[in-house]
Amino acid sequence: MTSEEIKQYLSELNDELRLMDIKGEVSLFGGAVMVLAFNTRVSTKDIDAVFEPIREIRNAAHKIAERYDLKLDWLNYAVKMFVVKHERELLFELSHLRVTVPEPDYLLAMKIMALRPETEDESDAIFLIRHLELRNKEDVLNIVSEYYPKKIVKPRTIVWLEGYFS
Repeated sequence: MTSEEIKQYLSELNDELRLMDIKGEVSLFGGAVMVLAFNTRVSTKDIDAVFEPIREIRNAAHKIAERYDLKLDWLNYAVKMFVVKHERELLFELSHLRVTVPEPDYLLAMKIMALRPETEDESDAIFLIRHLELRNKEDVLNIVSEYYPKKIVKPRTIVWLEGYFS
């Protein structure tokens, strides 16, 4: 999905919520943030998001999926299992839909925890490291530990960080 397609689908999600007289919120993660907030990617395969009210937004998303022949999980709630408490920034607001994104440091922490070398995760992490002006592996790991204090960063990700900062 391109930036324009994402905006169109979210606008139509807003329209569906308006028809139900419900106000909702969608918090974007992953590739959708890189496409919409940072313009570092041309597209993403789906929209990782946490949203409220869950049932109503999921039903509305299914209508949009049918309308455009999208996968039913084009608005993918599975990211919820990886989300921890963090600050969000407003990306845009429509009449019945508020769209937020995580602060860049939180997005970086998520990217580092999920990093798969030689994928878009890697280029996203590099962009966020530069955006946050981090100078070394420890700076990155300190951010990760703020959000995920009980999680261990994979050894291959540590090696990747060492290589990036060498």
